[in-house]
Parts: sequence; C-alpha cells; structure tokens
Amino acid sequence: MSVNKIILLGNVGKDPEVRYLDSGIAVATFSLATSEKAYTLPNGTQVPERTEWHNLVLWRGLAETAEKYVHKGDKLYVEGKIRSRSYDDQAGVKRNITEIFVDNMELLTPKATAISNEKNVSI
Repeated sequence: MSVNKIILLGNVGKDPEVRYLDSGIAVATFSLATSEKAYTLPNGTQVPERTEWHNLVLWRGLAETAEKYVHKGDKLYVEGKIRSRSYDDQAGVKRNITEIFVDNMELLTPKATAISNEKNVSI
C-alpha cells in the first residue's frame, strides 16, 4: 500500500491561468506559497523564515471555480497529489517539474477582503 496525499495552506502567488483543451476541459495553473516562521535555536543561531513555492494544477470544475474566485494574495487550503514530470524547454534543455494536482480546495480569504481586492485592481 502507498499514499500520495499533500495538504497545503498558503497564499496564492498569482491569479490562475486557465486554458481549455480541445475537448473543452478546463485546466488552471498557479503558484501557492507556504512559509515556515523564523526561529532561534537553543544556541542562539537565527533561522530565517523559509518560503516554498508550489505549482498547482486544477482540472475541470475546480479549474473553473479557481478562475472565478481565486486571486493573487488569497489564503487557500488545498489537498491533492504530488506529480513529477519532465519536458524539453524552448532551448531543448530537459527540465524537471513537480506539481500538485489539486482534488479539493477551500478559499479562506474572507469574502469582504476578496471583494475589496478585486476593487483595488488596476487595469
């Protein structure tokens, strides 16, 4: 038996980018930041805050929901699976990427804050 399950609670790094496959299926991608607070070791050594950036991938209805309601800076809870893949970039260099395929999401930003953020966006 094996388990591939990840739970993240963090801040959205950018608005979701949504594309539609030829079959009409929506796919959203965006980043999520999680941070560990700074702390001091018993010997007095300062350990700085550490931020990890996670690449999220959402499919179908979750992608469409993210497109409508998720924005940069929002607090977001997600559950999903870790997936790794490789691809060749434009220069032909092989790149490896780790992504979180999200299967559950909960927006934790209060509605009033989210509406306020939408009104403050410059176009």
